[in-house]
Amino acid sequence: MSSAIRKRSLAVLGGAGVLTLALAGCTSSGGGGDDLGLDGITVGTTDPVSSLDPAGSYDNGSFAVQIQVFPFLFNSPSGSPDVEPDIAESGEFIEPNVFQVVLKEGLTFANGNELTSSDVKFTFDRQLAIADAEGPSSLLGNLESVEAVDDLTVNFTLIAPDDQTFEQVLSSPVGPIVDEEVFSATELTPSEDIVEGNAFAGQYVITDYTENELVQFEANPEYGGMLDAAATETITLQYFTEETDLRLAVQEGDVDVAYRSLSPTDVADLEQDENVEVHNGPGGEIRYIVFNFRNQPFGSETADADEAKALAVRQAIAATVDREEVSETVYNGTYTPLYSFVPEGLTGATESLMPLYGDGEGGPDVDQATSILEEAGVETPVELNLQYSPDHYGGSSDDEYAAWAGQLEASGLFTVNLQTTLWDTYSQERVDNYPLYQLGWFPDYSDADNYLSPFFAPSPDGTPGGFLGNGYENPTVTDLINQQRVEGDPDARAELIGQIQDAVAQDLSTVPLLQGASVAVAGTDIDGVVLDASYKFRYGTLVRSE
Repeated sequence: MSSAIRKRSLAVLGGAGVLTLALAGCTSSGGGGDDLGLDGITVGTTDPVSSLDPAGSYDNGSFAVQIQVFPFLFNSPSGSPDVEPDIAESGEFIEPNVFQVVLKEGLTFANGNELTSSDVKFTFDRQLAIADAEGPSSLLGNLESVEAVDDLTVNFTLIAPDDQTFEQVLSSPVGPIVDEEVFSATELTPSEDIVEGNAFAGQYVITDYTENELVQFEANPEYGGMLDAAATETITLQYFTEETDLRLAVQEGDVDVAYRSLSPTDVADLEQDENVEVHNGPGGEIRYIVFNFRNQPFGSETADADEAKALAVRQAIAATVDREEVSETVYNGTYTPLYSFVPEGLTGATESLMPLYGDGEGGPDVDQATSILEEAGVETPVELNLQYSPDHYGGSSDDEYAAWAGQLEASGLFTVNLQTTLWDTYSQERVDNYPLYQLGWFPDYSDADNYLSPFFAPSPDGTPGGFLGNGYENPTVTDLINQQRVEGDPDARAELIGQIQDAVAQDLSTVPLLQGASVAVAGTDIDGVVLDASYKFRYGTLVRSE
């Protein structure tokens, strides 16, 4: 993008927030040509960004922006969960522990800087050097070193050989390639510096950025990856704090597409509205409760620490919750019960918890929970401090967690102190402060490993519990995770994945609760809404129909 175009966009957006909605209907004059939609498109979301810097974020809201503007070595084409080279020309194991990537020739960032193997090495070195607590560096647990062989060739030396997930990792939140002339090597780079530096090489660049209010994208004519050129030149991303406001905005045409998140009631209502179309896609999202092994009841750092009693509390909770009830009464079936750590639909997924906890058919069993606590010598009721965020996982979180708390208290086995904190604070405090708390997971890549390694294997710095940092550590589980990552036989790998789920089901580092679908709502004049098993919603396919 030329500096003239960039300055024009900034000037247009520099007036006031009243222009935000008007931008959706503005005609582009950026010289996009016949292949580009003439009208800009506005996307609405309630999903906040924690950091524009890929080293400082590990959440869906941040990644949703990053996939539009940063390049990847490997990526999934629209409509497929399988990865293939993006800005890479090729990638292969040249030795059991060495994965070699050759870049395409002539790659540049939008600011004119060359994109070479030096930027690739810089990208992954800084992820490991910064190792931000809220970042994705745990995905690089198998990476030993990166070498820039020449301007186009990069060698990744891995700890475990033949890593079957490494191409997927390169397409994940740890994979966006950044400009070493703009980003800091040792600390997170502020969003304003990234935008001012025009350090983008994806389908789009960002021309204006007000965090969690508005992002203005323009098609990047220098994009050299495997995706098609952006179908619409200008995309405006507008943030909403309330799901109801997002629903009204798409219903009234103030935004063209609503993606993440609308309440189940809103979706049901919109399905009856002839002016919009509800699009459904594969759902890899899961919801679960995390246990902090240090400060949960009887945790290792509590005054009455007792490992057996702590386990009994976790098991009794798993036996008491009624997933089907919450699925139907809170989510109208848009979230379904989940009985293991890998969601249904992925290779190796099981229902490991179902035969262990509850009535054996997915329902609760208070008698079983009572027996578990009695056998461990736990006096009841057990006091639980249960935390959730009302703004990060949709407005139904209030009803969802009121329902879980109500079920636990109705058993007579627990008293629940239900506490709530907004996500900006929640994400910073959860590791150290919350004994039991809500989290959701949006997969980094469409492989069962992505629901296992980040949670149940130590992080690269050795922290037990991966990115959860909850103190969970089981050497057998860690060994099985390492085995499945290098097992080339699909059937043998699926068996290992099942064994991991069975082992963690005994320990209950987390209790899986629900699995959700992917939903977008768009005006009837919007084409190109693609929801696939890669779980990446790209703006480059969106176009206004004639």
